[in-house]
Parts: sequence; structure tokens; C-alpha cells
Amino acid sequence: MKTIASGIQFSIKLLIILFLLAHTACQKKEDFPDTPQIAFLDFTKIQNGSSVDNKGILSVSFTDGDGNIGLAEGDTLSPYNPGSPYYYNFYIKYYERRKGTLVLVDLPSPQHARIPPIVGTSGNKPTKGTIDIELFINNYSSPYDTILFEAWIYDKDLQQSNVIRTPEIIINK
Repeated sequence: MKTIASGIQFSIKLLIILFLLAHTACQKKEDFPDTPQIAFLDFTKIQNGSSVDNKGILSVSFTDGDGNIGLAEGDTLSPYNPGSPYYYNFYIKYYERRKGTLVLVDLPSPQHARIPPIVGTSGNKPTKGTIDIELFINNYSSPYDTILFEAWIYDKDLQQSNVIRTPEIIINK
């Protein structure tokens, strides 16, 4: 009796192991280039309570083959030191449509941001996700109401992603 029960237990364990191996082998492993890639997802305007569009949220998707997107608060030594081109890892340019022409506007306060490290990744692992950045969108010193943004990111290896552009955004002044 003991050998029959042992044989059944062995068979069940073997079936479970085979099932797990087959299931793992069938899962599609994502493979992305090590250079980050971003894509525009959405832009949502936020009014200030008096029908004026004051802020907005830019949503972009990203992929990175080696999963090294993000800077921790302590990442302030070279090349991530303040004043360096890599202090920020999310760069944004602000454009206004002025008399039919898009014009790059240097705002008094840049819109760049530091994306924190992606939780749950330890580098060298393909990563994808969504980044939401809150932006000021109403240039009060300008009468123009049509804007757009360009954006790109850097990973920790200082590899620059592609540049994305939002559709034109009409803001309530």
C-alpha cells in the first residue's frame, strides 16, 4: 500500500512541476531596448476654481530594457548634481502658438522633474509603466491660449529617450 500511495504522490508532484514549467515557459517575456522609450498617453487640464486652466497632468508610457529609470533623493553627486544637465531626468519644453507659429517659451521656472526610481525594479530587468507629471500650463504673462509640450527622459546610464510632443492644448485664460 505504501508504494502505491508514494507513487501517486510522486506523480502528483511531477504533474505540478511540469505544469509550472509549462506555464512559465508559455509566459511572454517582455524585451525592450536598453534606451528608454516614451509615448504620449493623455493630457488633463486642471482648473483653478474660476474656469481658468492653471495646471495639467501629462501622462506618458515608458519602456526600458535594463530598468534603470529614476533618481533617488540622494542621487546628487556627479553627473546628477544640481546644475548638471542630468540633475533632472524628465525634461519638458513649453511652446505657444503665436499668430500661427509655434514658439518655444522659456518660462521663469522650468517644468523639468526628477522621476523617482520605479518601485519593484532592481535594474537589469525590462520595465514598463506610466509617468504622470503635474505642470503649470497658464503663462500669465502671455495672451496666447494654445500651447503644447515636448518631453523626453534620461535613464541612470544617461541614455536619452525619444522626444514626444503633445497635441495642441487650448487653455482658458
